[in-house]
Amino acid sequence: MTILLKLSQLIDALNRFVGKAVIWLILASTMISAINAVVRKIFHTSSNAYLEVQWYLFAWAFLLAAGYTLLRQEHVKIDVLYGTLKRRTQVWIEIFGFIFFLTPFCLIILYYAIPMVEYMYVSGESSQNTGGLIRWPAWLPIPIGVALLMLQGWSELIKRFAFLQGRIADPADKPDETPPEQELINALRANEHDTPAPGNQKA
Repeated sequence: MTILLKLSQLIDALNRFVGKAVIWLILASTMISAINAVVRKIFHTSSNAYLEVQWYLFAWAFLLAAGYTLLRQEHVKIDVLYGTLKRRTQVWIEIFGFIFFLTPFCLIILYYAIPMVEYMYVSGESSQNTGGLIRWPAWLPIPIGVALLMLQGWSELIKRFAFLQGRIADPADKPDETPPEQELINALRANEHDTPAPGNQKA
């Protein structure tokens, strides 16, 4: 179990890195959208490539962050009955879901998506819109994102079994992640308290 928990930590770290990195794709999509709007209003011109690249970037952000969303326990849950059950019963339901629903779902998508991405890449299929983009970059995040989601599901599965064995705290408790800017403020405040006032310094 120790080795599996280390594997779980590596998967968590991977999805945490990916989840925080893809926010830049949202920023890029927003900037492209703004530039496209300005160009269209001022110069009365536009391009389908500008429009398509926006949802390309959104697709990458949405799909690649699926594993991070699961890590943060942010996926929508319908807990009308689930919420009334004891925590150990809930954990067994989650284990069942990870094994018999999430994993098969991801494997089926990978089975069909990977050949499709290969076909799109080899054929060089492009958008039917004038000036549109090639299609395979829009399909590539599907297998990558689903693979990250499946890995995170396995990580959550490991943590659920470890919780039942009393090895770790409840993995459903969301960790308090302090933003980097807040960490800097805390460090500066701690430094102020540690530094003695000039009049109190010993000779």
